[in-house]
Amino acid sequence: MANQVEHTTQSNAGIKGLTSEEVRAAQVAGKVNTDATVKTRSYGSIFRSNICTLFNLINVILAVFVFLTGSYKNMLFMLVIVINTIIGIVQEIRSKITTDRLSIVVAANVEVMRDGRLQKIPIDELVLGDVMRLGRGNQIPTDSVVLEGECKTDESLLTGESRLIPKHAGDQLYSGSFINAGTVWARVEKVGADNYAAQITNEAKQKKAINSEIMTSLNKIIKYVSIFMFPVGLLLFANEYLLHHVELDPAILSTVSAMVGMIPEGLILLASTVMAVAVVRLARHQVLVQQLYCIETLARVDVLCLDKTGTITTGGMEVSNLVPLDTPDSEAIGQELNKVVASLVASDEDPNDTARAIQEYFGLASDGKQKTEQGITPTDLLKPTRVIPFSSDTKWSGAAFANGKAYVMGAAQFILEKDANALAQIKGSLDAYTADARVLLVARVEGFDANGAIEGDVTPLGFVCLRDQIRSTAAQTIAYFKEQGVKLKVISGDDPHTVSGIAQKVGVEGADRFIDATTLKTDQDIASAIKNYNVFGRVRPEQKKAFVLALQAEGHTVAMTGDGVNDVLALKASDCSVAMASGSDAARNVAQLVLVDNDFASMPAVVAEGRRSINNLQRSASLFLVKTLLSITAAFLFIFLPWQYPFVPIQLTLISAFTIGLPSFVLALEPNKDLVRGHFLPNAVVHSIPGAVCAVVSIVVLTIVGNEAIGLDYRQVSTLCVMVVALLGIMLVIRLSIPFTPLRWGLLVVVIGGLLIGVVGFGWLFDIAPFTPEMWQSFGIAALVNIVAFNYLYNVLDARHKRRLASLTH
Repeated sequence: MANQVEHTTQSNAGIKGLTSEEVRAAQVAGKVNTDATVKTRSYGSIFRSNICTLFNLINVILAVFVFLTGSYKNMLFMLVIVINTIIGIVQEIRSKITTDRLSIVVAANVEVMRDGRLQKIPIDELVLGDVMRLGRGNQIPTDSVVLEGECKTDESLLTGESRLIPKHAGDQLYSGSFINAGTVWARVEKVGADNYAAQITNEAKQKKAINSEIMTSLNKIIKYVSIFMFPVGLLLFANEYLLHHVELDPAILSTVSAMVGMIPEGLILLASTVMAVAVVRLARHQVLVQQLYCIETLARVDVLCLDKTGTITTGGMEVSNLVPLDTPDSEAIGQELNKVVASLVASDEDPNDTARAIQEYFGLASDGKQKTEQGITPTDLLKPTRVIPFSSDTKWSGAAFANGKAYVMGAAQFILEKDANALAQIKGSLDAYTADARVLLVARVEGFDANGAIEGDVTPLGFVCLRDQIRSTAAQTIAYFKEQGVKLKVISGDDPHTVSGIAQKVGVEGADRFIDATTLKTDQDIASAIKNYNVFGRVRPEQKKAFVLALQAEGHTVAMTGDGVNDVLALKASDCSVAMASGSDAARNVAQLVLVDNDFASMPAVVAEGRRSINNLQRSASLFLVKTLLSITAAFLFIFLPWQYPFVPIQLTLISAFTIGLPSFVLALEPNKDLVRGHFLPNAVVHSIPGAVCAVVSIVVLTIVGNEAIGLDYRQVSTLCVMVVALLGIMLVIRLSIPFTPLRWGLLVVVIGGLLIGVVGFGWLFDIAPFTPEMWQSFGIAALVNIVAFNYLYNVLDARHKRRLASLTH
């Protein structure tokens, strides 16, 4: 890269930004960079999505039919719909408020020149014509044009191509891309929705295909229920009204009852509520959730790829020492080494963590004017004539100086990639130091070509040794994931010896075996390496992505953590992406989860929330699906039977409220840290089948016996069916509540008490007929048979399901 960052750029020469008056004029004209990305849904969208649902529309239509019959009490099911909708709206608004607050904390700022001063402002305060200073790691906030300086940009979020594109004065910068190397001054050309990538970048962040089994399962339920309910409902009505001449109003009520029973409307709202509550809970752990269902995905993750820097380590480093090569003129080289290293980092106007650590070692301020602690004064610093910024691809930085000499500092394998002999000569010393430290090679070069590549011979001078600061909680967090059966892969751009040493200290399994990613040349090499190793060093950004894709190709669910621009491609490719708030703009913007306090120790809390959400929703879904399976099957059978469907809507409202609605919400919000096994829909259906089967058989038998054998009327048969279905609902609540806790005992008391009060105290409201001796006898027999049959079926299916899950685990 030619003249990557000229020295004049660092001094802001010739850069004229807007004045305060010009900024105000642009604001008045509406030329402000209003953030077009959607971090959370608007309040209007929350209300619309909770109110304007397919099932709500169906329920309203059914309520209109009930209204026309004049049986207004049978419209009570709409009260449940309203309450569920309100709960969903309230929880989503709570989640939105929490997410918006945390989003402000991690929101990106940008440096602009205004009134002749460099200042930081939020990106949504940029105006047309503003002059920005953009450096490595910055995501470009608006379409702009380069005024001065040069850089390399990564436009992969826009184009899908992971190559770096050089940008010079006069070139266009596109919002959504990010600076991989270099520093530029750029003028804002477009703002807000006018930006070329305003929608594309939002989709890169938010519209990625969501790997949510819960959402997929719920969509399947909606699809199949919608397919069955209308034809079954119409045929049931036709059978009762046209074939068996049931009066119009009773036929409407029984048909509406069947169709209302088919709709698991509360399940959809419950899923949204549970996830919204998880967002609020995670916010207390300083975790910003940028994509709702990623909480579930992380709970299903079986491979976690960790970037060493910023995840296992704090990202902060300190220089342990500078070591000249052991040669006859080591003393002279040592003096040159100090001056060269100090000059290289002093010339870096956009230092990364490594450069900042070296600046601190020499006591240098960012402008290089402070007297150093290592015998280097400002007058000793070499004056750069050309600066080559650090790049994740080249893994070195360099500069040419006014004394006619040029130097580079970075990874030895990359600096000496064309000189195998020189690399072999220093390998022994290099390996010795990298066992305990991160080591940079400092070398003299003849110069740089027009593209910024090293020209001529390379003369190694010595090493800069740095120590990573390991997070105090890293070992504990890694031990947690090991206990949960999650495989850990440490993927870093640093020397593999250093990465291995740190990974061993925090307890990563197999960390003593590692591989240098520069030796991996093909996709097959990468696929083989990711199976056999857990520690990888010298990994390029595109290789990190390739590792993730290789793991996914093997059927793994992969999470990726990172904080730098070199992690962006892998973060975007992973099933669940986690970034540090202190990381680059680009990493934060593509991540689904952001750790606001930059603490990897928050990850177990996210996993725990995901497990709570999945396991509890599976359990609650079983309650809803009993009613759905029962209603569809029974309604279908009654198409061919000469009797009226034995329920009216208000009876199902009573049963649903106490055996489905209340228990599902209580159980769904309980703590649950059990491992997630199997798939959502089979796990939910298997526990709903016993109740549904017993209920359908009981309803059909009671209808036949009641009408043909003991001469009960419709209301009496209906009452028996209500009582048996309620009993089966109680039994399922009991089985799902095992092992019992004080809360679950209290729930069971409320469920039974509520049903008894409804049946005994408000029988007139719920169309419950007074019990006759024949009814007591029929109910007693039905209850006894169902208790035995239900528990037998439940035990058989549960045992079979557990064996299947065990086989999947092994």
